[in-house]
Amino acid sequence: MLWNTVLLASREIRRNVLRSVLTILGIVIGVSAVIIMVTIGGGATVQVKQQIASMGSNLLMINPGKRLGPGQSTGNIPFKRSDAEAIASDIGSLSAVAATSSQSCKAVFGNQNWSTQVTGSDNPYFTVTNRSIKAGRQFTESEARSGAAVCIIGETVVNKLFGSQDAIGEKIRLNGTSSSSTTSTGSSGSNSSSSTSKDSSDTTSGSGTTSSKLSCEVIGILEAKGQSTMGTDQDDIVVIPLNTYQRRIAGSQDVGFIQVSVQEGVPTEKVQQDIWRLLRVRRHLSPSDDDNFNVMDMKEIVNMLTGTTQLLTALLSAVAAVSLLVGGIGIMNIMLVSVTERTREIGIRLAIGALEREVLMQFLVEAVVLSSFGGLIGIVLALAGSAWLAGMLRVPFVFNAGIVVVAFLFSATVGVIFGYFPALKAARLDPIEALRHE
Repeated sequence: MLWNTVLLASREIRRNVLRSVLTILGIVIGVSAVIIMVTIGGGATVQVKQQIASMGSNLLMINPGKRLGPGQSTGNIPFKRSDAEAIASDIGSLSAVAATSSQSCKAVFGNQNWSTQVTGSDNPYFTVTNRSIKAGRQFTESEARSGAAVCIIGETVVNKLFGSQDAIGEKIRLNGTSSSSTTSTGSSGSNSSSSTSKDSSDTTSGSGTTSSKLSCEVIGILEAKGQSTMGTDQDDIVVIPLNTYQRRIAGSQDVGFIQVSVQEGVPTEKVQQDIWRLLRVRRHLSPSDDDNFNVMDMKEIVNMLTGTTQLLTALLSAVAAVSLLVGGIGIMNIMLVSVTERTREIGIRLAIGALEREVLMQFLVEAVVLSSFGGLIGIVLALAGSAWLAGMLRVPFVFNAGIVVVAFLFSATVGVIFGYFPALKAARLDPIEALRHE
C-alpha cells in the first residue's frame, strides 16, 4: 500500500512540475545555506588551528607590561637576556627558550629596498616558532656570541630584493630607527623603490632616537609559511643574532619578549604558572604588587578564535535555517491549494472505499517527497558551492557528513510537520460534499 501511495504522490508532483519546483525552492535554499555556513565555518576553524600551530608547538609568549583596562597599563619594564636564561635553567620540561626583539627596518640590496621586520634572536627561535631553513644554515655559536653581521631571511624578502637571483652569500643593508629606551615590536609595512644609500654599519643619535645601519651577509633562507591568522606575512622577516640586534640595531640590552616551547605531553598550564612565579621573583614584585608582565598560552588564542568562528557559524546557520521554515510554509500553502483542487477526486476515492488514513497518507507522502527532493537538491548544490567558496576564500574544504544528514532529515521533517494539516483536511472531507464540489 505504501508503495502505491508513493507512486500516486510522485504522479501528482510530475503533473505540476513548475509548481513543485517553486514549492521546494525554499527548502533547497535553506538546506544549501545551512550546509554551506557550517562547512565554511568548519574550514575556517581548521585554518585557524593550523595557522596557530604553524607559529610553534605548545608555545608560551611572555611580554613585558600587563594591560589593566581601557587606556590603562602597568609600566612596560623590558626583559633582559638573563630572564630567558633563568627560565631555560630553572623551569623543566621545555624544548627551547628564545629571547627575541624586533622592529621594522628597511632592507636594501643594490637599487632595491623593502620595509620588513627585523628580528633579533638565536637558534632556539627556529625551534620555538617551528621554522626550518630552506637553504643555507643557522647561526654558528661563535656568530651568536660575538654578534656577527649575518642574517637569515624569509621568502618575501628574497623575492622583493633578489628576485630569481641566489641570495646566499650576498650582503644586504638594514636601516632602522628606534627609540633610545624601547624596542619596537610592531609588524612591518611593505614598499619597494630604488635606493642609492651608501653601504655602512654605524649608529648616530639625535632627539632621543637611534638611527642604525647594518650590512649583513645572508647565510640562510627560511621555508615559506604564508600569512598568519592575523593576516600578517610570516615570510616578510629578517632574522639576525640577538647580540647583533642589540648592539647594531636597538642600541640597548633590552629584550622585547620571550618565547617558550613546552615539550609534547607536558601541561602548558603548569609551566605557565612556574614561569609566572619565577618572573615575579626576578622582577622583585611583592604579593600586593600587580604583574608587570604577562605569560600567554597560544592555546588560549586558539580557543578564543575557535569559539568565535563556531559562534558566528551557529548564528549564520540559524539565520539560514529560517528559510527552511519559510519553505515549509510554502509546502503547506501549496498542499492546501492541492486539496481544494482535488476535492472531487478525494470524494471519489472515499466513496469507493478508501480509508481516511489512506488519503491522509497520500497527501502526507506528497509533502514529504517534495521536501526530501528539495533537501537532496540542496545538498548537491551546497557541496558544490562549499567547494567553490572554500577555494575562493582559501580555507580548507571540510566535509561534514553529520550536518548533511541532519539537513536532509530536517527537510523531511519539515514535510511531515507542514504537510500534516493539509493531509488531515483532505482525509476528513465528507464524501458526499466532496462529490458535489465543482
